[in-house]
Amino acid sequence: MQGRLLPKYQGRYQAHPVGYWQDEFPAAASQGLDCIEFILDYNNAEKNPLLTDAGPDAILEVAESSGIAVKTVCADYFMEAPLHSEDEEVALQSCLILKKLLKNAELLGITDIVIPCVDQSSLGSKEMADRFVQNLTPHIENVERNKINLSLETDLAPEPFADLLERFNSNRVTVNYDIGNSASLGYDAEEELACYGDKITDIHIKDRVLGGGPVTLGEGNADFTKFFDLLLKYNYKGPFIMQAYRDDEGKEIFARQLEWIRPYLKS
Repeated sequence: MQGRLLPKYQGRYQAHPVGYWQDEFPAAASQGLDCIEFILDYNNAEKNPLLTDAGPDAILEVAESSGIAVKTVCADYFMEAPLHSEDEEVALQSCLILKKLLKNAELLGITDIVIPCVDQSSLGSKEMADRFVQNLTPHIENVERNKINLSLETDLAPEPFADLLERFNSNRVTVNYDIGNSASLGYDAEEELACYGDKITDIHIKDRVLGGGPVTLGEGNADFTKFFDLLLKYNYKGPFIMQAYRDDEGKEIFARQLEWIRPYLKS
């Protein structure tokens, strides 16, 4: 996940590091990684290369020189300005941002755009879910044409999440599975994967305590052994994105947790 190998940007836990995002690519290469999931957040969105005309070329240049690919995007912008906002102006602007993001994603060869529907963008009612489906549906033809997955991250229970996916009637509306978030919510991985295991195209590696926040891998309630054993049944081919706990500096704590998780990834 972008920023995890750099000092915090403006003291924020997860943000696109404006002005020094390029520095992370050689750091990622030194850790033996092969990709970085870019972040599009709400603050300073206009400075994010994912939305600028020259941005795709700049990203591709750094990716090529470092050997670190950018194939996925975590669109945190839509947590602050949900596509299903009750404020029609906010929802309209977010739809325009998604349209611009999809245009540059095509140039970059992006495979997955993670759309978070958690915390302040949670789909907490039928009305919210209806607006979300209504506002996301016009983009389906575009993503199908360009083979880009809109990978939904929600806090819905397994069956309601599966029902939501069915409403789009598209194999390009998929699942971002966050191991830590599911642990915090108390969801059972076996039930989750039974509902949509074949629709997972992006996985965030994280650990959290039940009902609480992130902790270093192995110190929370996530059952990594169970999850990875179950995942083997679904022929998963997507990326594993390290969204694990971070401190102010990032690199050292990242390296420790990467070493901890490697045996699961090798299996």
